[in-house]
Amino acid sequence: MVKKIPKNVVILSVVSFFNDIASEMIYPIVPLFLTSVLHAPVMVVGLIEGIAEATASIVKFVAGYISDKVRKRKIFVVLGYTLGSISKLLIGLATAWPFVLFARFIDRTGKGLRTSARDSLLLQNTTAKNRGFIFGFHRSLDSAGAVLGPLIALFLLNALKENIRMVFLLAFIPATIGVILLALFVTEKKSPDEKLFEKVRFNWSSLKPKFKYFFVVSMIFGLGNSSDAFLILRSKQLGLSVTLSVLAYVLYNAVQTLFATPAGSLADRIGARKVFGYGLLVFAFVYFSFGFINSPFFIWVLFPVYGLYIAFTDGVSKAYISELITERESGTYFGIYQMGIALTSFLASFIAGILWSRIHPSTTFFYGSSTAVLAFLILSYGKHTKKI
Repeated sequence: MVKKIPKNVVILSVVSFFNDIASEMIYPIVPLFLTSVLHAPVMVVGLIEGIAEATASIVKFVAGYISDKVRKRKIFVVLGYTLGSISKLLIGLATAWPFVLFARFIDRTGKGLRTSARDSLLLQNTTAKNRGFIFGFHRSLDSAGAVLGPLIALFLLNALKENIRMVFLLAFIPATIGVILLALFVTEKKSPDEKLFEKVRFNWSSLKPKFKYFFVVSMIFGLGNSSDAFLILRSKQLGLSVTLSVLAYVLYNAVQTLFATPAGSLADRIGARKVFGYGLLVFAFVYFSFGFINSPFFIWVLFPVYGLYIAFTDGVSKAYISELITERESGTYFGIYQMGIALTSFLASFIAGILWSRIHPSTTFFYGSSTAVLAFLILSYGKHTKKI
């Protein structure tokens, strides 16, 4: 039986699809633009991404809290996606790396503004029986955009004779389409019985033990979940060309797209926490394998399997959190969770870079695999959860 998908969910998912097309059109080529066009040192690339991600992580919590306080969601989502669209133009017009830093700051501020409020809008359109399916469906369209974006970028770079600036400017188009669809067709549910600016408190001690436990487990895992850039670097190290490395990344996103919705439905049937645990095991396997393989052939096997990890964890984690909070406070708690994930991911990438350069590239992946196994064991046998 085909499940009915609410209109708001469909539109929000399509918006994410267009936004991810735009984002993934530029994500793989920003480092190339900085180093080859603007002649910035590699260290600057890390500086820009570090500041950008730190900005997004902080804004996610602050914006989520404010959206709870003012009882508004859509305005934060529209503003967030709008800033993301503008940032594409700004990068294309940049003549020095500080301007790219400013553009990335604008982009990540937009991501911080929209993420928690968007997840709250999605939550408004779920029931206890379809949370996994709804968040999984949204993730699948988001991932579909991540499949098309790099492919479009490769085509445009070839057609435009590697005119990187023009790719950035063209990325503004799908991003803007998403903003227009969002502004025109998403309707926010109103709560006339609640006062505007009603007091909202973030009280850690009053949270359900299961939420706190899941948060801690996720942070432990996050400390080893470094940037996907290290997977691409490992692919290049094993002999894949830049184009083939990007295509392997596209394959990973294609698997996400295919399996995110079924994984969400599975979470509705057997429990989101259990499916999330399976995702941790998939991650551990893939990262451990990346540590010891010595042939590029295995890249084409491991990247698709890695896509299953995202399908089993991203939307599923939001579905599980939704079981433990109310819509009224969802912006705040989605925000604190996403902020924690972003901060630990930043630390993970920093640690991964040290392990890669100071010891050996393989240690980056063995470290990530070990944190995933540790998180799985704690999730499975911890005090506040039932065994998986």
